[in-house]
Amino acid sequence: MTSQKIVSRADWLAARKALLVKEKELTRRRDALAAERRELPWVRIEKPYVFESPDGKQTLADLFDGRSQLIVQHFMLGPGWEEGCIGCSFCADHVDGANLHLRHHDVAFVAISRAPISEIEAFKSRMGWRFPWVSSFGSDFNYDFQVSFTPEDQARGRVVYNFEESDFLCEELAGTSVFARDEAGAVFHTYSCYARGDEHLLGAYNYLDLTPKGRNETGPRHDLMDWVRLHDSYPG
Repeated sequence: MTSQKIVSRADWLAARKALLVKEKELTRRRDALAAERRELPWVRIEKPYVFESPDGKQTLADLFDGRSQLIVQHFMLGPGWEEGCIGCSFCADHVDGANLHLRHHDVAFVAISRAPISEIEAFKSRMGWRFPWVSSFGSDFNYDFQVSFTPEDQARGRVVYNFEESDFLCEELAGTSVFARDEAGAVFHTYSCYARGDEHLLGAYNYLDLTPKGRNETGPRHDLMDWVRLHDSYPG
């Protein structure tokens, strides 16, 4: 596998304890960063976004399903696409198990895509997912949260993504946004992250990071696109 150094158990334990000091420091830094995230100011949502769901039209407030916090996965599935983004699907594979617990801890989860609801439902059924998934087709929602881009953006070749201007890559991109709702029913945007910002939601990566080969992404892209497939598309 590698030319890794082989040592005695005592020497391994000494090296492991030295690494543990750094791991504990990272844990403390991660906790501190999470606290700072919770202290970010909020922005009140004034625009009346309406989404299509299997049960009809829903507002952003409806998506909370009686809870005070909402996590949105901006899922890359555009109108007319035959299937969803592989990376978004990889992330979605981690949702249903966690969502069982989130629903009982005052947190709702929903995926939102621009594809029409009929196309969303077809792909969701194929993948066997249970989490709520609605369509923002005909709404400004995806554009306002900078995960969908217009033909004019494509012609210009520049878009704003991950809080900075960058080259146009695709008409749909991924991300995660968080919202809160107060007792009066007002909805607020509290947080968004894009690109690798929500990578920590990929539980499979956390497992791989424990292993000797790590993520082992050695293909041309050096990211999950080198090896991840839709879960019904792996050989065998």
